[in-house]
Amino acid sequence: MRPTNPLHEQPLGEAEARAFTRGGDGALDSALEETIVGEKPVFSGLIFDVDRISVALPSGAPAERDVVRHPGAVAVLAVTEDAEIYLVRQYRVALDRVTVEIPAGKLDPGEDPLCAARRELAEETGLEAASMARILTIATSVGFSDELIHLYLATGLTRGVAHPDEDEFLNVDVVPVADFVDAVLDGQVEDAKTVVGALALDAISRRLAPSGLADAALDEVIVEEAGEDEA
Repeated sequence: MRPTNPLHEQPLGEAEARAFTRGGDGALDSALEETIVGEKPVFSGLIFDVDRISVALPSGAPAERDVVRHPGAVAVLAVTEDAEIYLVRQYRVALDRVTVEIPAGKLDPGEDPLCAARRELAEETGLEAASMARILTIATSVGFSDELIHLYLATGLTRGVAHPDEDEFLNVDVVPVADFVDAVLDGQVEDAKTVVGALALDAISRRLAPSGLADAALDEVIVEEAGEDEA
């Protein structure tokens, strides 16, 4: 017999207008939680591992979840004083084609995300930033992965020499931010972190003073300043 879910037997109430509440902080969120009762590794790879997790559903019924374990990553929106952004072109074997993305890379074990963001920006573009601030963090696919990508805004850029990893082959573009956002909205960019970065950048630019993205008014919209990361 298929176990019943008491939550499903209750009529779905009309959505209630309320102030935004973070996941886990809602008054009824605890009734949605699953209880982890067991976990075992099923795959270990070069970049990620896969665990099979046994859970008890809110109804008490058992279920299994396959979860991709990933160390996390960083991505950088490197914006010039002329409102241009640095992008990298790279072949991705999963899609079997070249994609256009913002500079990004995987975190080393225990690595501070701010340090990783500076490292990846320098490796892929040769750039150093006078200001580096985290603007948001995204969970790339909450249905099956614990990967988090921390997005940083880099300004006050100076050029150096790129030095990508031995297995990394890149070309670097510098394009107007407005063209970049338009390309994302036109469906020319599918990479998730790059799409999110473009929309965040567009939202930030609309909140800034007319002097632009490199303006000191960044502290009015940035969630976390670089100095807090370094503390």
